[in-house]
Amino acid sequence: MRTLLFVLLLSFCSLAGAKVINVEFKFTPFTGDIKADHVKTVAGKATVFINNLPVAEQDIEARDVPVLFDNREVGPAVWVPSSSMGGALRRGKNRIRIEFVPAGGAPYQTQFSWASVNDQTSKKESGNSASTTNQSDEGADNRQATGKVVAEREFAADFAADQPWHHYPPVTTLADADKQALAALAAERATTFKPDFSAAYQMLKSAPTPGMQLDLGAIQKARVLQKGYEAGMRITAPAADKLDFVMSGNPEVVVRARGGSLFAIDEKALRKVKGEEAQMGLAMVLSVLYPPQFVAVRDPSGRWVIVY
Repeated sequence: MRTLLFVLLLSFCSLAGAKVINVEFKFTPFTGDIKADHVKTVAGKATVFINNLPVAEQDIEARDVPVLFDNREVGPAVWVPSSSMGGALRRGKNRIRIEFVPAGGAPYQTQFSWASVNDQTSKKESGNSASTTNQSDEGADNRQATGKVVAEREFAADFAADQPWHHYPPVTTLADADKQALAALAAERATTFKPDFSAAYQMLKSAPTPGMQLDLGAIQKARVLQKGYEAGMRITAPAADKLDFVMSGNPEVVVRARGGSLFAIDEKALRKVKGEEAQMGLAMVLSVLYPPQFVAVRDPSGRWVIVY
């Protein structure tokens, strides 16, 4: 008994000093037996919201995924680490929501799981086996479903950056002048794709790039943007009457195009760029400069600015 108590106290002390540095969420719609080695994902579309802000959309295709470990963890169709949430993440309390709409109407199952990632590891013992992990607060919600599914969970992110705009007044209505100003931001951003690309390089220098590292010096040396321009590529943005403005009760407003990406990128011109590596590099840089949507806030002076 004393040995068991000592092990429990040791485990508690090791976790007590650990700090959460990330929170991860996984979601999979599937058919099949979760006791088997594999199940099949259900085709459809998943939309991820952080604090009511739409931050990502993902098409899910039907494919086989593994089922792992004693807790029957299904391979994720959607994986959302907090490091990918950008400025939508608040220091303190947050809420994630994943909405999934299947392509068909047949019954299926979903698994929505979560775990905190710590800056220290802890040891888990079970019988004669032991393992080391840096995760805690793990859990999963398994459901039977038909039609649209909404999975959501509240979580804390004390590690998140506290941005100035998080404390701005919430935006609940937009006047025509506001919409025109937001459309002008999109048009202005599109015009940065032109020689000498100084404005584009400045945006790349300050742009958050979750999940990737951009080497600005290498991009400039390889003339990535110039090659696209020389191939005939141009960037355009729609007028205000072709835009959607999404408000969520927060200071941020999401600006996106109706029925497509906000910035039109000429795929034919992209294919004219010589070399597969050059094409891939240009596509990556363009995805950072001209994303499918942007988020803007109205600063204390009343001016609209893009924050991510």
